[in-house]
Amino acid sequence: MSQAGPSNLQVPATEKSQDITSKGEAGLPQPAVQQQRPNKRLVHPSIIIAIWIAFSSGVIVYNKYLLVNLNYPFPVFLTTFHMSFAAVGTRLLARYTTLLNGLSSVEMTMDRWYRNILPIGALFSASLILSNMAYLHLSVPFIQMLKAFTPVAVLIISFSFGLKQLSTTLTAIVTMISFGVAMASYGELDFNMTGFIFQVLAIAFESTRLVMVQVLLQGLKMDPLVSLYYFAPVCAAFNMVILPFAEGLKPFRMLAQLGPFVLVSNAGVAFGLNVASVFLIGAASSLTLTLAGVLKDILLILGSMWILGSTVTGLQFVGYGIALAGLVLFKTHKG
Repeated sequence: MSQAGPSNLQVPATEKSQDITSKGEAGLPQPAVQQQRPNKRLVHPSIIIAIWIAFSSGVIVYNKYLLVNLNYPFPVFLTTFHMSFAAVGTRLLARYTTLLNGLSSVEMTMDRWYRNILPIGALFSASLILSNMAYLHLSVPFIQMLKAFTPVAVLIISFSFGLKQLSTTLTAIVTMISFGVAMASYGELDFNMTGFIFQVLAIAFESTRLVMVQVLLQGLKMDPLVSLYYFAPVCAAFNMVILPFAEGLKPFRMLAQLGPFVLVSNAGVAFGLNVASVFLIGAASSLTLTLAGVLKDILLILGSMWILGSTVTGLQFVGYGIALAGLVLFKTHKG
């Protein structure tokens, strides 16, 4: 899984599986609509940031390892299990903890669910599936580099819907990010067109989802766990419809060789990321969150080179550096 503001547009994460938060990567955990910050900090922000980075990077590396290294190439089933796990997990947390007290501030009617939650959930489902499918064909570092284009895609969609005004500064930032991502793509040694198309489509669906969140759920206070509470069952249901046609019974037949521990622990790490995101949002400023996301992406790329043996060229490092600089400018842009 699985597992994301400035100018009313927040760009996630992520990651999507990634977590339900807007992880649009610069990898930042943004709540679906509006952040809620606790008044008391029981743990130092640096510890919370470190935990979030560990979970966020762990989800991506674990997914890649499971899908490719453990030879379990079933991204639809994996996403379905993640979302089912999250649907059950959020309801247990709502019943036995105070982590989902934010549910009381959400006025969810049946009409709002059909008009808003359902279409956004469908987009999120498509984004998660396609993103995990890309891991079958592309390296983790290259996928992270491509995800840097997400803010550009969000801006393009926002411009087309008349939600944002074009400015010289934004145009320069978009150009900077686009140039950096293009350079990183050109420097990729193991470029795969199928994986590239999957990831581009995942970014398109995720960016559309982010814009729709801002338009359809404006004014609602939903932190990452509250968002997950509503969207996880929708994503799981859509995935269950797709699963028989996409992967059939093969994932179930191969479950024995995978083992329950791997599957449950993988979903647990993804769910843990959403819990960590709630605490992270209340622990640091917007700029700190941005820098934490950049640090996470850099560590993830370096870790993938060490753990998964991924190759990153010098041209990609330069290109991604340019794109990350553009992401920081985008996140701190006030216009």
